[in-house]
Amino acid sequence: MTQDDLIRIRPTVKPHLAAFFTPLCAAMQEFSVNTPARQAAFLSQILHETLGLSKLRENLNYSPEGLLRTFNTSKVTRFTKTDAYRYGRTAEHSADQQTIANIAYAGRYGNGPMESGDGWKFRGGGAGHLTFKSNYAKCGAALGIDLVSQPELIERPDIACRSFGWFWVEGNPAGRDLNFLADTGNIDAISKAVNGGTNGMTERRDIYARAIGVLI
Repeated sequence: MTQDDLIRIRPTVKPHLAAFFTPLCAAMQEFSVNTPARQAAFLSQILHETLGLSKLRENLNYSPEGLLRTFNTSKVTRFTKTDAYRYGRTAEHSADQQTIANIAYAGRYGNGPMESGDGWKFRGGGAGHLTFKSNYAKCGAALGIDLVSQPELIERPDIACRSFGWFWVEGNPAGRDLNFLADTGNIDAISKAVNGGTNGMTERRDIYARAIGVLI
């Protein structure tokens, strides 16, 4: 894959290539993302999650309705309606993204209670938006980096790309090497493993199709 290939796949990456192209290629090599089909699948997730390599932290700029829809389920209420309007984005005020993260991610997967601030520290980060303290700890141990004491390192281009490589081969919820799903072109299953649902599925498919057209 060349820089021109990447620009053809997602033209908006051009301003970010100086920082990201070499780390991205190194991560793909390290984690055996070494065929056009694997690279296309890998890129379909990274380029969607990071808005074309421009955002290495999760966007929590939710409206009140978005908070209630995204984080509450039939079994769990993380945001009351009052809190959703207090912290979500409205015409009167911007979203309080730090508090949103601390409420949304409290008490799960190694995170402490809301007051610990873990939700914000371990919000989605890196090229695949790794989330939760336990995942930062596992990823850091695998990469030989202390991401618990220094979670901000997830924003460094080389670590951002390697963190997603780790997630790709072992850190995803299924615990499987997603290269093998990429070999069969199962982009929907890969997207669900990365996102946990179907968010952004249309764009992930579109990026994958463009990448296949460019790389093969």
